[in-house]
Amino acid sequence: MTEWKARRFWTAAEVVEVPEGFAVELDGRPVRSPLKTLVAAPSRALAQGVAKEWDAQGQVIDPLSMPLTRAVNAALDKVMPQREEVAAHLSEYGESDLLCYRAAGPDVLVEREQAAWDPLLDWLDAEHGARLATTQGVIPVPQPANAVAALQARVGAMTAWELTALSEFVTLSGSLVLGLAVMEDRIAPEAAWDVSRIDEAWQIEQWGEDEDEAERIAVKRAAFLQARTYLDLLRAG
Repeated sequence: MTEWKARRFWTAAEVVEVPEGFAVELDGRPVRSPLKTLVAAPSRALAQGVAKEWDAQGQVIDPLSMPLTRAVNAALDKVMPQREEVAAHLSEYGESDLLCYRAAGPDVLVEREQAAWDPLLDWLDAEHGARLATTQGVIPVPQPANAVAALQARVGAMTAWELTALSEFVTLSGSLVLGLAVMEDRIAPEAAWDVSRIDEAWQIEQWGEDEDEAERIAVKRAAFLQARTYLDLLRAG
């Protein structure tokens, strides 16, 4: 049986201002999310990015080629209805943050982690009053209650649209610290991704790279960087 695929039915996509923000229409018909929510972004730039993705489609619609559309759908259908739960979930990453769990050796790896991760933890403390404890190995280390509360407050203050970007940064890197650092322009997304992969990069230096794993990681890296594109358009107004 031939798999059914959605096909292009429109000539042009355009952005129109509506009470909800900036909506995308296909030949005058509003685009809706999988849950039938009107696709309306809070910034014209983001809506224009979504419209360009629809305009770029061929005769067969390829959802994988529409990362901005998927991000807006996620914000509308997944994050908005449960914003507090999403914020709480992301805040929890601070209690077991990647940057807090260090290698015991060899010395070169220990030094790489310290050089890359310590300045970010210092920044988090200076900027948000959240000094996180570090440890060697994987045994959980309790984090100070005031640091946890500070992170909860920072994440909880974000809009659903911002949380959509933060969710990608945090879940793909395993670090709330890195997620906040990218959100607040403390570190470029490309550098943040590399920082999150220090341990894996060292392993590759020792044993070589698996091609299948490299492809999987490349997909995750692309998603991480795309989240920053979404954030920039969200903030562009």
